[in-house]
Amino acid sequence: MQNDFHVSDHRSLKCCAMCGGKFGLIRYYCWRTALCSKKCVDRCKVRREADHRWLRWLKNA
Repeated sequence: MQNDFHVSDHRSLKCCAMCGGKFGLIRYYCWRTALCSKKCVDRCKVRREADHRWLRWLKNA
């Protein structure tokens, strides 16, 4: 009998966390998040920086 958590966790490893695309021969990582390309790595970094700016603004407001 399989655990539902295990099955859903396994499915998340089959595609990129940013764009949902398939992985090629190389899998990139940013903050332990599996990504399909350097383009997605750059998007992840930009998104993370935007989150940090928003949190800083919220803290100062």
